[in-house]
Amino acid sequence: MAEIAKTNEDILIEEQGYDDHFHEHHEGDKYQSSFIFKYIFSMDHKIIARQFLITGMIWAIIGAGMSVIFRLQLGFPDDSLAWLKPLLGRWIQMNEETGTGSLDPQFYYALVTMHGTIIVFFVLTAGLSGTFSNLLIPLQLGARDMASPFLNMLSYWFFFLAGVIMFYSLFLSTGPFSGGWTAYPPLSALPQASSGSGAGMTLWLVSLTLFVVSVLLGGINYITTVLNLRTKGMSLWRMPLTIWAFLVTAIIALLSFPVLASGFFLLIADRGLGTSFYLSDIFVAGQALDYTGGSPILFQHLFWFLGHPEVYIIILPAMGIVSEVLSVHARKPIFGYKAMVYSILAIAFLSFIVWAHHMFMSGVNPFISNFFVIFTLIIAVPSAVKVFNWITTLWGGNIRLNSPMLFAIGFVSLFISGGLTGIFLGNSAIDIQMHDTYFVVAHFHIVMGVAAMFGMFAGIYHWYPKMFGRFMNETLGKLHFWLTLVGAYAIFWPMHYIGMAGVPRRYYRFDGFDAFGQFTSMNQFITIAAIIVFAAQILFVVNFFWSIHKGRKMVTKNPWGATTLEWTTPIQTGHGNWPGKIPTVHRWAYDYGRDGREFISQIEPLSEKEKAEEDQH
Repeated sequence: MAEIAKTNEDILIEEQGYDDHFHEHHEGDKYQSSFIFKYIFSMDHKIIARQFLITGMIWAIIGAGMSVIFRLQLGFPDDSLAWLKPLLGRWIQMNEETGTGSLDPQFYYALVTMHGTIIVFFVLTAGLSGTFSNLLIPLQLGARDMASPFLNMLSYWFFFLAGVIMFYSLFLSTGPFSGGWTAYPPLSALPQASSGSGAGMTLWLVSLTLFVVSVLLGGINYITTVLNLRTKGMSLWRMPLTIWAFLVTAIIALLSFPVLASGFFLLIADRGLGTSFYLSDIFVAGQALDYTGGSPILFQHLFWFLGHPEVYIIILPAMGIVSEVLSVHARKPIFGYKAMVYSILAIAFLSFIVWAHHMFMSGVNPFISNFFVIFTLIIAVPSAVKVFNWITTLWGGNIRLNSPMLFAIGFVSLFISGGLTGIFLGNSAIDIQMHDTYFVVAHFHIVMGVAAMFGMFAGIYHWYPKMFGRFMNETLGKLHFWLTLVGAYAIFWPMHYIGMAGVPRRYYRFDGFDAFGQFTSMNQFITIAAIIVFAAQILFVVNFFWSIHKGRKMVTKNPWGATTLEWTTPIQTGHGNWPGKIPTVHRWAYDYGRDGREFISQIEPLSEKEKAEEDQH
C-alpha cells in the first residue's frame, strides 16, 4: 500500500513540534463516538464555532425579514398587506369591506425594536465574534482547544437559551417588546405604558441578561486561551491580527457588558419592585404614579457605556478577519503590523470615553459635550491608520478577486463611506439637527451593520474549507457580493439625503406630512433595494448549506497558500487539532513574497540571514 506523501509542514511538525502532553484518549471516547456529545453538547471549539455561526444565520434571516416587512409599510403604506396575514396573524389589521390589510402600528414598533435587538446582539455580536473567536483562537495560536471547553459549551447554550426566550416573546398575545432596541425608560420601565411594555419587555430583559452571561463566559475563555495557551514560539508579536482583534474584543466585552447588566437589574427593580431609579413625576392616563427622584438619563449612561464599546465589539473582529484575508489574497505582508495592533488598542481605549456622543440631545451640559466631541473625532485617527494600512497592503499586490477578497475589499469601502458620516454626527452642533433622523440610521447601518456583515462573509468564505472540508460555490459567492454591495448602498445612501431633510426615524408612515410626503418615491426605491438584498442573503444561505454536502472538496491542507497555523492541521481535523505534536512557531504571520518565495509558513525555522536581521532589530 503506497504511503501518502508528506508535506513540508508535516515534516516540520514532526521535527520541530511542541509536545504539550495532550491525552490522546479523546479520539475514542463517547465524546467522539456519540452524535449528541460530538455535535449537540460539544466541547470542541470548532463544532461550537459552527453552532454559533448557524444559529447566528438563522437569527440574521429572522431579523432581516423583519426589516423587509417594515420597509414594505414605509415604501408602500397604502398597499394591502393581507398576503402577510398567514404569517403575522392578528398583526395584520383586515378591512372586512375591502378585503385589504394593513400592518398594526403597535406591531410596526415591535418589528423595529426586535430587528435592532436581534441584529446587534444575536447576529453581529454572538454570530460574528462567537464563530470566529471559537474557530481561530486555538487553531491560529497552536492550542488543542479553549482553556475551558466546558465553559465554552456553556457560553453557546446560554446564547441559545437567550434566543429561545427572545423568539418565544414574538408569540405573546400582547406582542414582543416595542419600546426600541435601546429600551429607554419610561416605556421600558412601566409595564402599563403600552402592550409591548408588558410581558414582552420582561422576556426581552431575561433574554438579554442570559446573553450577557454567554458573552462573559466566552470572553473569559478567549482571554485566558490567548494569554496562556499559545504554542512554543508564538509570542504576542507573532500572533495574527485576527487574534489581536478577538483578544481586545473580549476585553472590551468583559468590561462593558456588566454595566449593561446592572442597568437591566435596576430596570427590573423599577418594573416589579416599585423602585424609582429611572422614573419620576410620571402620569399615565391622567393619573400620577408614585415614582419620584429617578432619572431616565441614568439608564442612557448605563446603556451607552456598553452601547458604544458594543460598536467595536462588533467591528473589531471584522477588522481582524479583513486584515488576514487581504494579506492572504493580495499575497503581501500586512502593511504596518505594529501600527495595526496599536490602533486596535487605541480604538479599545477610546471606545470607553465617547459614550455620551449618543446623548447630545438628552440635556447633557454643552461643555461636557465638548469632551465627548473631541474624543469622538480623535477615535477616527486609529481607524484611519487601519484604512491606510489596508489600502497599502492591496497596493501592488498580486490580488485574487475571489469571494473572500471581494467581501474584504467591500468592507474597506463600507467602513470608509460609513465612517466619514460619523464625523458629522460626532459634532454636537450638527448632531442637534441630525439626531433621530434617517441620517443616523444610514450612518450606523453602513459602518456597523453592513460593514461588519461583509467582514463576517469574508471570514465565512475564507475559512469555510477549514470548517467543512469543502469550498462554497464561487459563482454564487460573487453574485452574492455584487447584489449585497450595490443593494446596501442603494438602501442606505439615499437615507443620508432624507435624513438631512429632517425625515425622522421610527415613524409608521410619512405621507401625512407635507414636508416628508415628497420622499415617497425614494422610500419605494429603498424598499425594493431591501427586498433584493434580502433575496441575495437567501442565495448565500442556499450556497452555504448546499456546499456542506456538494461543494468542491478540499484536497490540500493549505488551499489559499497561507502562513498561519490553522492550515497545518489535517483536512479532517479531530478534537485536539493536531494528531501528533503541536507545531513550534518561528516567525510572524505574514511572510509573503520573501526571498523569492510566495509564502513561508510560521512553522518554518528562520534562515541564518533572517536570524541576523532579527538580531539587528
